[in-house]
Amino acid sequence: MNKNTTKPTALGSLIVILHISDPTLPIGGFSHSNGLETYVQQHLVRNASTTQEFVESMLKNNYKYNDGLAVKLAFEFTEQNNLDDLLKLDNECQALKAPLEVREASEKLGNRLIKIYAKLLEEPFLNEINDLIAKKKMLGHYSVVYGSITALLKIDKEQAICAFLYNAAVAMVTNAVKLVPLGQTDGQQIIYNVQGLIEDLTLEIMNVERDLHGVCNTALDIKCMQHEHLYSRLYMS
Repeated sequence: MNKNTTKPTALGSLIVILHISDPTLPIGGFSHSNGLETYVQQHLVRNASTTQEFVESMLKNNYKYNDGLAVKLAFEFTEQNNLDDLLKLDNECQALKAPLEVREASEKLGNRLIKIYAKLLEEPFLNEINDLIAKKKMLGHYSVVYGSITALLKIDKEQAICAFLYNAAVAMVTNAVKLVPLGQTDGQQIIYNVQGLIEDLTLEIMNVERDLHGVCNTALDIKCMQHEHLYSRLYMS
């Protein structure tokens, strides 16, 4: 039985958000650095301060206009029961992710996420998406699937976006702790330092125009492409 036919209580909503944004959710996020490994090997990210600069830049210049905005749009299309525009958004994400490894990572994370929630929820809209992915008629990028599921879970849209950005920041810092390397206290300091930025960006994303989806981040794309040719790699992207 679907427990999400009504809006959850405040505590219930918090638990749902914590679940879907949990970095330990078994979808394979720990396997991907999204270009950070290249920055570290090229000594551009080499200590706590440069790691924080990297995280802040990624959030402001990449997530705001790409995956963060895609979450918002997917959330709204799902609320409207608009599968056609959701499919177009998924195709956009495919086109905008120029580096092969990043494109494949996004698909894998999205596909694994929907497999989990297709079993947890009895939602016809989610089942349709899952069927389209199974039939190779939809790729199922992570931000699109996350946005759709959080809408079906009746999570507050701002909170869904905020949790998505926080999850991204934690993933970057966790990778940096291993790659730079950093001390655990350094990592936690960075996460604490960017909390205000995450809040600000969440509010900004709520007002970003649809046409700005996919604003290019050329330097990141180049680093992600270079990752494919690194001599040694700990991460898949």
